[in-house]
Amino acid sequence: DLDKFQFVGVNDRKIYEVSARTTLLLEDLLNIWEASVRATHFFLSDEAIHQIKEYVPQALREVAHLILVETARGEWIGFMEIEQSRLEMLFLLPEERGKGIGKQLLQYGIQNFGIQEVTVNEQNPQAVGFYEHMGFAAYKRTDNDEEGNPFPLLYMRLVDNFSNTFPANKME
Repeated sequence: DLDKFQFVGVNDRKIYEVSARTTLLLEDLLNIWEASVRATHFFLSDEAIHQIKEYVPQALREVAHLILVETARGEWIGFMEIEQSRLEMLFLLPEERGKGIGKQLLQYGIQNFGIQEVTVNEQNPQAVGFYEHMGFAAYKRTDNDEEGNPFPLLYMRLVDNFSNTFPANKME
């Protein structure tokens, strides 16, 4: 049984953290991850997706905070991972995008887990735009991802609207 706590209702959905990471849960989340990546990461080849997919279950098992979105029917439709104050992953089923669920997930993470940073593939303009809309600004760019692949990354921080310390046009 999943160890549910800290849930809030989102229309007919629940957002909550799980500590028990069962094989069934990991398989379902891996399916959500792959469907979302295929719908948004057009720059990745099938081969690249399969290579990355091998590492996702380990990340899901080891992350400090795994937050799920569940429908009233008990189906998982999205999740996010948080490590310290960093959003490591946020993925939704493609058919659930554009309904405000990602926004509510991120707001929940900011309020309850102090999310301050996220790293985004520059070649995923929808994600970049989403995080900018949510108050994040790029402070650093790399030509390659953390594994050395030619996928540019943007490192983004939550901007304090009062001090505007990290404006989007000031990169390290």
